[in-house]
Amino acid sequence: MKYLLLILCFLNISLTISQELLLEAESFDDKGGWVVDPQFIEQMGSSYLQAHGMGVPVENAQTQVNFKNKGEYKVWVRTKNWVPGEWEAPGKFQVKVNGLVLENTLGLRSGWGWEYAGAVQITDKKNTLELVDLTGFNGRCDAIYFTTSNVEPPSSSKKLATWRKTVVMEPLAPKVTKKYDLVVVGGGIAGCAAAIAAAEQGLQVALIHDRPVLGGNASSEIRVHTLGIYGNFERILKKLDTEHYPNGSPEAHKDQIKRDNNVKNYDNISLFLNWRAYDAKAVENKINYVDARQTATGERLRFEAPLFVDSTGDGWIGFWAGAEFSYGRESVDEYGEEWKEHGELWSPKQPDNAVMGSSVLWRSFEADQVEDFPEVPWAMPVARDYAKVKGEWQWEFSRNDLHQIDDAEEIRDHMLRAIYGSFGNAKKLPENTNRKLEWVSYLVGKRESRRLVGDYIFTLNDAKSGRTFPDGVVEETREVDVHYQTVLEDEKNPDFISEALFYETPKYYIPYRSLYSKNIDNLFMAGRNFSTSHIGLGGPRVMRTTGQMGAAVGFAASLCKKYEVNPRDIYTGYLEEYMDLIENQKYTPIPESKK
Repeated sequence: MKYLLLILCFLNISLTISQELLLEAESFDDKGGWVVDPQFIEQMGSSYLQAHGMGVPVENAQTQVNFKNKGEYKVWVRTKNWVPGEWEAPGKFQVKVNGLVLENTLGLRSGWGWEYAGAVQITDKKNTLELVDLTGFNGRCDAIYFTTSNVEPPSSSKKLATWRKTVVMEPLAPKVTKKYDLVVVGGGIAGCAAAIAAAEQGLQVALIHDRPVLGGNASSEIRVHTLGIYGNFERILKKLDTEHYPNGSPEAHKDQIKRDNNVKNYDNISLFLNWRAYDAKAVENKINYVDARQTATGERLRFEAPLFVDSTGDGWIGFWAGAEFSYGRESVDEYGEEWKEHGELWSPKQPDNAVMGSSVLWRSFEADQVEDFPEVPWAMPVARDYAKVKGEWQWEFSRNDLHQIDDAEEIRDHMLRAIYGSFGNAKKLPENTNRKLEWVSYLVGKRESRRLVGDYIFTLNDAKSGRTFPDGVVEETREVDVHYQTVLEDEKNPDFISEALFYETPKYYIPYRSLYSKNIDNLFMAGRNFSTSHIGLGGPRVMRTTGQMGAAVGFAASLCKKYEVNPRDIYTGYLEEYMDLIENQKYTPIPESKK
């Protein structure tokens, strides 16, 4: 008995010494003016909160934290100085516990890691935690760790991931599994069209999207207008597309409401907004399930289905499942896509990692009074003397040494520096004294990254010859345009401004064989990650065209269910029925309310 008491006493002392609590910042009850940024989960391990105030400090994020034990806790915050240099960090913030501001200012270290905020005495079970933004310039907070020990949490990515799961006691796999006929991952125009087409044919569909609104680049968060033609799918695509307003226009909100409501009107589409897929398990070249996490709460679900659609843009489902993919520019000789007039800007002699870049759109407005804008010395090395009051599609950034997926945060942050610096320069001009930033997207609009390989790889030659296919399910008349950074022509140009090379083509077609994976038997792809060459992507990457791809695979999925076959089998065994189904779509009348 004596020994038992000693053991219990020891355990009690140990627990008292090593009490800890980890809070993921995205789980805050009231995010105030901070926004949840899930764009870099694959690199970060989780979403983070960002103080996106365009130079004006945002409202505090607040939440309640419950402690099991009283005592003095050390507070660590995972954050970063997103523009380290010879200036004050642009994203400074503080932590407040029960109304007390902790001693250290945060957002000062270079690169993601833990910063010590200070110590706090916890005397009650329920406590209030706040994030206090000091600048309005994109301070970021990933997690807050309370501990009674003096040990700093691990920083290396591998150790951190294991440690986080241990501290929060995360189960090895989602506890709940949901089963559907079709799982679509990615709620851009392509993913929405796939979900609608399949649902109209009677399939039970899960649509998983990592943002609160649908549309991807067309959404009210990114605001790119849709281009391309409707092909056979005008009725479906008019439920999803946009008017041709200027990119960045607040008019995007009107189309956002239309789009979200139209998708939600389908009873057999289960919509999972703010859910981000993080894994896909394939066995013997067939995906068994996709796992997804709620970006704010951390709740996890497993999605099982006989068929999956990758409309993630970056090709994540295919990547995790082991699908063949390509990235970057092929050599000019690989597909014979030469355009001598433009040489290396169009197609290189040797393959490389160059791709079309990412855009961050923005706009300002003329206020009724003088509006101040802070000095932004940390932005000037990027912006230099460039002065503008809005940004269009030309605001785009890519560089051979930066990967559009792996380095996406650095690319986005480079664009933010370009925007704030350019606007700061413009504000020094007398005609802009009343100018005020109205909107700056913190989400990147990507043009190109991974391209999943199908049974057929679409190329420029298919477009410029107007080649027809027995399985040609997507059609387009838009010219092929490929972007490049103007700094490549003249180093005096800003590196965040691009130009486009336009190659005129006749009407061209994309075969169904470019819309399913070559080596993952039950995987469709629709969107900019379809099976194409770099140059081939230049034309059909626009959203009405990718929407056609989505609708085409949605209808294919219905036949896969009907005959209990995989996507390739539709081409080899049921092509006539499939093409009749596609052809019949153009004759389906559009209800007056949807015109």
